[in-house]
Amino acid sequence: MNARIPFIAAPVLMLAYGVIRILDGLDGERGPGLAWTAGHLVFVVAMVMFLLVFGHLRRLAGRDLLSTVTVVVASAGAIALIAQFGVDIVAGLLADDHARMAEITRNVRSSPAVSLAVYDVGPYLFYAGQFVLVVQLAVLRRIAGWTPLLLLADLVMPLIDKDLIPIGAAALLVSFVSIGKRVPARVTRVSEDGRRASSAASRVG
Repeated sequence: MNARIPFIAAPVLMLAYGVIRILDGLDGERGPGLAWTAGHLVFVVAMVMFLLVFGHLRRLAGRDLLSTVTVVVASAGAIALIAQFGVDIVAGLLADDHARMAEITRNVRSSPAVSLAVYDVGPYLFYAGQFVLVVQLAVLRRIAGWTPLLLLADLVMPLIDKDLIPIGAAALLVSFVSIGKRVPARVTRVSEDGRRASSAASRVG
């Protein structure tokens, strides 16, 4: 896969989720139904794309300790969000109406460990780790200095109103497209092996 694809796919999928979410709420409540399931599946795929993005950002930062820690933190948050949305998907498939769906979710969340990891703390690691990683890259001048500002806009929009998710995703797309241009399109194992062989040959010579 072209290494730059996740930088486009992640924000585009988030934008799609935000739009589907708005459409799902036009009748006054969200879920269960096709829109609920589709939107949540789109969000899960977006998280997978973010996991790929984090790996590329770590390489861009030089694989140092800070970037490694922040990628682990952000990835843990992404996994927590995948779990949270997975619960929502299952609840939506099992329930006949919104009240029953909410009841299923409450039952899952009643476990203190699950609530802490999947709802109360875990998801915020995704946002915090992602922001720190991008700020690090900006400080190192590996990416444009304005890109963290657009990322921050994306992170803040849902806090203001979740209906603003598409606007935040659009800002994130601009930021990620800029960052993606700094990432090599392809890093092949063959080329890496070739460099190792060349280095070994030079040492022998």
